[in-house]
Amino acid sequence: MAKFFGNLNLVVGVGFALAIAVMLAFAPTLPVDVNSVFRWLHVFFGILWIGLLYYLNFVQVPTMPAIPAEQKGAITGHIAPKVFFYFRYAALLTVLTGLTIAWVNGYLVQALTFAGTGSIALIGVGMWLALVMAFNVWFIIWPAQKKILGIVEATAEEKAAAAPRALFASRTNTLLSIAMLYCMVSANLG
Repeated sequence: MAKFFGNLNLVVGVGFALAIAVMLAFAPTLPVDVNSVFRWLHVFFGILWIGLLYYLNFVQVPTMPAIPAEQKGAITGHIAPKVFFYFRYAALLTVLTGLTIAWVNGYLVQALTFAGTGSIALIGVGMWLALVMAFNVWFIIWPAQKKILGIVEATAEEKAAAAPRALFASRTNTLLSIAMLYCMVSANLG
């Protein structure tokens, strides 16, 4: 049992297998289709993305100043690069699965252009908030973090300039995520 739970890939694989078994068990009354599979994946990747966003903003960033300099390397050299890998790909996959859901259900253009009303307009607001957030992840936060973490060469001045840029974009994403979550949940209640 310790070997099983010690292997994250195995645990996640078995978790996905269990979810598929549940889907198939209920398939006679709740059909499994592109929409249901992509909604499930959208929620999974969304939880991973926003969970890591909140971890970074509520835990890691505020705690870093209190960590002694000789111990910061454990975070910046080992933990943070892994966090940012999952963070950025969870953002990408959340957006792609969300856009797929909107396309499969025929409201993608209406939502993105605010041509729809009610829940379509609300989901459109949520989609735009998520797109801005994903842009921040890939084009502001990640390039800055590569410098800060030493993944790419950067001078001390470049690292110092990157830190507030990354923090601003990350805090903007935290701010936007609150309204985005409301839009996503409320638009799907009807």
